[in-house]
Order: sequence, then structure tokens, then C-alpha cells
Amino acid sequence: MSSETTERLTSEVELAITGMTCASCAARIERKLNKMDGVTATVNYATEKAKVSYPADLEPTALIEQVVAAGYAATVPRTGKAPAESEVDDPVRPLRDRLIGAAALSVPVIALAMVPALQFTYWQWISLALAAPVLVWAAWPFHRATWVNLRHGAATMDTLISIGTLAAFGWSLYALLFGTAGTPGMTHPFEFTVERTSGDGNIYLEVAAGVTTFILAGRYFEARSKRRAGAALRSLLELGAKDVAVLRGDGEQRIPIGELAVGDRFVVRPGEKIATDGMVTEGGSAIDASMLTGESVPVEVGPGDTVTGGCVNAGGRLVVRATRVGSGTQLAQMAKLVEDAQNGKAAAQRLADRISAVFVPVVIALAVGTLFFWLGAGASASGAFTSAVAVLIIACPCALGLATPTALLVGTGRGAQLGILIKGPEVLESTREVDTVVLDKTGTVTTGQMSLVDVHLAEGTTAEDALRLAGALEDASEHPIAKAIVRGAKDRVGKLPKVEDFSAVEGLGVRGTVDGHAVVAGRVALLEHLPPSLAAAKAEAEKLGQTAVAVGWDGQARAVLVVADTVKPTSAEAVAGLKRLGLTPVLLTGDNEAVARAVAAEVGITEVIAEVLPRDKADVIARLQGEGKVVAMVGDGVNDAAALAKADLGLAMGTGTDVAIEASDLTLVRGDLLAAVDAIRLSRRTLGTIKGNLFWAFAYNVAALPLAAAGLLNPMIAGAAMALSSVFVVTNSLRLRGFRPITVAARP
Repeated sequence: MSSETTERLTSEVELAITGMTCASCAARIERKLNKMDGVTATVNYATEKAKVSYPADLEPTALIEQVVAAGYAATVPRTGKAPAESEVDDPVRPLRDRLIGAAALSVPVIALAMVPALQFTYWQWISLALAAPVLVWAAWPFHRATWVNLRHGAATMDTLISIGTLAAFGWSLYALLFGTAGTPGMTHPFEFTVERTSGDGNIYLEVAAGVTTFILAGRYFEARSKRRAGAALRSLLELGAKDVAVLRGDGEQRIPIGELAVGDRFVVRPGEKIATDGMVTEGGSAIDASMLTGESVPVEVGPGDTVTGGCVNAGGRLVVRATRVGSGTQLAQMAKLVEDAQNGKAAAQRLADRISAVFVPVVIALAVGTLFFWLGAGASASGAFTSAVAVLIIACPCALGLATPTALLVGTGRGAQLGILIKGPEVLESTREVDTVVLDKTGTVTTGQMSLVDVHLAEGTTAEDALRLAGALEDASEHPIAKAIVRGAKDRVGKLPKVEDFSAVEGLGVRGTVDGHAVVAGRVALLEHLPPSLAAAKAEAEKLGQTAVAVGWDGQARAVLVVADTVKPTSAEAVAGLKRLGLTPVLLTGDNEAVARAVAAEVGITEVIAEVLPRDKADVIARLQGEGKVVAMVGDGVNDAAALAKADLGLAMGTGTDVAIEASDLTLVRGDLLAAVDAIRLSRRTLGTIKGNLFWAFAYNVAALPLAAAGLLNPMIAGAAMALSSVFVVTNSLRLRGFRPITVAARP
């Protein structure tokens, strides 16, 4: 590219692409766009979007014209918000309508062809009437895709389906109109004779209708799972507040969040979400930012501190001045990160298309070769055409339509029983290649919830007294750390006494009277003196990133209570299981190095990446991928969503946010890291089953190709090949129901 071109200003646009039927379509559009001067495009089949960087002096309409010239359609989506589901075309509905119609019409056609007892006089004409709408209307997407692909010299599974079904239908129509198949009383005897015939007494309408129906079923299940691709963005944007109480004049006025402007002052009450990014001007509170940052320790804020939209006010009343609104907020920027990560993610090529790319040209060449061979051998034109068409008919394997969806349905069903949700077939290929698994710390390896982990006592103080008095005092507070102390106290000493004269000391802690004692809990500044033993315990806890709460009564320091996020009981066992699968675990966290190292040592992880800002997690994944690693990511927070989408395989804890779940490929419903081990094992097993199904779907038909080429094929053999391959595929898929998690045996 010339230096003049590289110096031109560039713009970016995201195009919504329609009409793609496989990953090769995405590659074709990508090549077409990249041929334009100064254009760099990435097309994602899974999300049906193209991210295009182009010269500023080029109109986006030129990009759309290029996509249209490739045989597809493109539009520029509306900006500002993700469209609601009701605002976008539902790609599942037309597929579902075609599937229902095709199934209703195909069942009697198949039954009439395969059961001689049902073959009444003129049954063949009824079959023709039922099969025709299936071939013309239900199979239209395959015919259209085939035409587009042929115009560009490509062959996909759609080509195979279209040519095979049209050949079966076309020959059946010829046999009915010009052969002997239309004779009243004609039957297909239930016998598997292998002999040469002219073929004009045979019809293959059940093959044409049955294949169309089976393939439509597969496409329907695939489209239903793919439809979720944009749900992560909708979930992210829905996390924010819907309205806000703005200070206007002498009072408050509730307005929609979209009307909020920079500089407006708004009120955030306890339990409410902060409407947008801003600065606190009045009040003090603890902010639960775990939804965005993933870190469980609440953040104390007061006048002059910045707060982020989407976080929850866990304490007192705040007045905040808006500093960023709309697309400028951190929440909106995270949505953009997720979108970029999804667009940049390479879509897995469908296995059937890769096979078809080779198989289709071979079959067509074989059919043409068969035609000319028999014509050259002196056979009649009818007999030669019969053999050639038979090759096309037998090469169209209906089991292809069942190979992926049946294995996926059984695998996902078994996964759901084990707390594992697999989103679609395109995610499975990554599981076999993954060699590195990145684990978010908070909420994934750890519980993500503050717990009382230690009690340090001054001389002469009992743990029961310290917990009873401190627990009773903190029970009157709404602070997350206070709740952790209360839970720990109730677990150890049972029922707590009541507190009197309770008050909060802003920024320091709480005080009150319990059982006649004047009790204080919070920062050391509330106490006159902290004994050396308690001071050392406090310093050690804070060194490890834990929170130390000083407790005293009657004017003396009595105890230090240590609160921290704790490691899940099964995390160490899960890390060992990941290692057994040949994966290298990496701990990723925004916490400081000391905290991260302590958690990593407890669960058996040696590689730690700490002090990573939420928006930089996706960059860490990209860096690992740049080192040649195939990366899986396990996370649970909004801050993990972009990294989950960026990773080759994203696994979300089901106990986490909707955004993380929607951005991931696999969801672990149990919220147990052990499920990640089973998820990868089950995914690999399911992928292996799909590959086995695809092999046999072709193998049965390939085995029958010599019979077809030799002119020895009859309708019963064609029908039997179709039925047997389908039965085998379904039976092979049902074996996945026997999948057993290794973790069950490993548990005590």
C-alpha cells in the first residue's frame, strides 16, 4: 500500500451482514472488502457483523455495495444503544416455520415410500404433491445459498444439499411424467435387490423431502443458539439505572437516565445504583463496585471521590455531580470492549462445510464421469442418466443434518444436569486446542463474598465476648464488612444481644452500647491505644490484603477481627483437574501482588498476573494469544465480559453477572470451578462425537456411491442408506448421556 494511502485519515464502521450461511461466506465477504484500497475488514459469522476500517474520504455506502456485489446484504446499525430483541429481525422464526412445514409434509412422503402396505393407487402422485412445497419453499435458503456460492466458485454443504435434493426431485418428476413410475398401482417393493435398471420406474421423493427436513432441523437449533450473540451488549446496557433523582431548585425531580447531563447533581440512596460516572459532593458511604470491578471489598467514598455508574450504594445517602454520561461512561466503554472482542474473535469453521468443500466437487465429477462412461459403454441415455443422478442422490447424506444437532442436544442436556451450559457447536472446537486457562480470582477461585477469617485477642479477652459484642454492634450497620462480622459471630456464638445508642462515625466505624458496655468497632483511630500484639496482627492482615477491624469496649482495645474474601473449598481440586487435562492455569486479578500470590499458593497456581485494571483484562488475553497460546478464560463479573469474549474459549460462572454469562461460550451454573474441568471434558467428548457422526454420515453414502455409479441402486437401498446413517448418528450421540464427571469420584 502506498505511503499516501497510509497517511489518509481512517474511520471505522460496523456493518450488520445478512445472508451468510457458513463461515466460508464470512471469509468471502472479508476478502471482497479487503480488496478495496485502504480498507481493513474483519467479518464474524457468529455475530453476523463486519468491523471495517476505511479511508475517511470513502462513503460507507461503497462498503455496502461491495458486500451486495458479493451476494449478501449489509446495513449500518443504529448507534447509541443495543437494539431490543423486538427491534431486530428474528432469524429463528422463518427457520422454525420452514421446519414445521417441511416436517408435516415430509413424514407422510417418507412413510409412503418405505412402507409398501401404505402404497395405495396413485400414492406416488400424492407424494409428489407433498414433496414439491418442501423442495421449492422449505429448501429455498439452500438453493439461494448454492447459487450465490456457485457464482463465486465455492462449494459448501448448501451446494451438496441443493444439488442432491434437486437431483432426487428432478429425476422423480421425470420418472413420473415420462417413465413408468406414474403408472397406477406402481409400488416400491420391500427388497434390497442389486441389479441394473433404467431407473424410470423409481422415484426418490422421500430422499429429497427427508434430507431437507433434517438439515432444516440442524440449522434451526444452530440459529437459536447463535441468536444470543448480541445479548451480552443488551445485558451490559441494562445494568445501569433506568431513572435518576436530580436536584432541581429546592427539591428532587425524577427523570429518565437519558435526560441526565454533565454537571447535574443527583441523589443516590442506600441500595440504589449510581446513575452515571461522577464525583461525590455530599455524604459518605461504602460503594459495592464488585459488579464492575469484580473485587468484593467495598470502597469507602466521601466528598471529592469519584464513583462509577452501575455500582451500588451500600451505605448512606450521597449527592453526586455527573462528570460523564451516555457513551462516555465506564459501563458504556465496557460494552464497547465486549463488542470489539466479539467481532475480533475468529469464528470456527463448520466441519461439514470443510468436508463439503472437497466432497461436493468430487461427487459432481463422479456423476459426470458416470454419465459419459455409460454413454461410451453403449448404455441407453436413460440408463446413463439414471446412474449419474443416482450418484448425486446417494451422495446427499441426510445424517449431516443430524450429526451436529443431535450430539449437541444430548451433550448439552447432559451438561445441564451437571451444571454446564454449552451455547453452540461453534464453541466446541476451541476446547480441544486450549492449552492455557486464565482464572479470575474474585468470585471464581474465591467466593467473592467477605467472611470473618480470623480473630486476634488482647490478653484477658475471650473470643466469645469479642464476637458477641462486636457482632451485636455491627448488626445495626448496613456495611458489607459489618455483615461479614455478623455472619461469623452468629455462626460461632449464636444469638446476639441488642444494641442501644447506635451511631456511625463517618469514615471511621460504629459505636453503641451492648450489655452495658460502650463498644466501638472500625478503624484504629476510634481507640486510644492498640496493644503491640493486636497492632502486629493488624499489620500482617493488611499486608495480605485483608481488612482488619479493631474492636474495643469500656475504653480499651480488646480484639482485631480479620475479614477477607475466602478461597472456595473446591478450587484447589479444580486447578489440579485442569492441570491433568494438560492446561496451564494462570490467576488474573486486580488485587495487589501479595493477595494474588497468597491465593495462588493456596490452590496450586504458579503463574500470577496481578494489579490489572478491569478494562485491561482483554488485553492480557490478547497478549497471551500473541505468544501463541490458545486461551480459555473463567470469570464472573462485568469486568470479565470483554476478556471472556476475547478468549478462544470463555467460561462464565453462573453465579456471576448476566453480562459475563452472555459473553461466554460455556456457563457453569453451579458456580463451582470443578464444573470447568467437567465442561472442558464434556465439550471435547461432544466434539469427538460430532466428528464421528460426520464421518459416518458420509461413510454410509460413500460406500453406496459405487453401487450408484454402477447403476445398481434402487429406491430401497437409497432409503436404507439414509435411514441407517441417521439411526447410527442418533445412537452414537445418545452415548453422551453416559458421560460421568471425574469430580464425583474425587469428592469425599
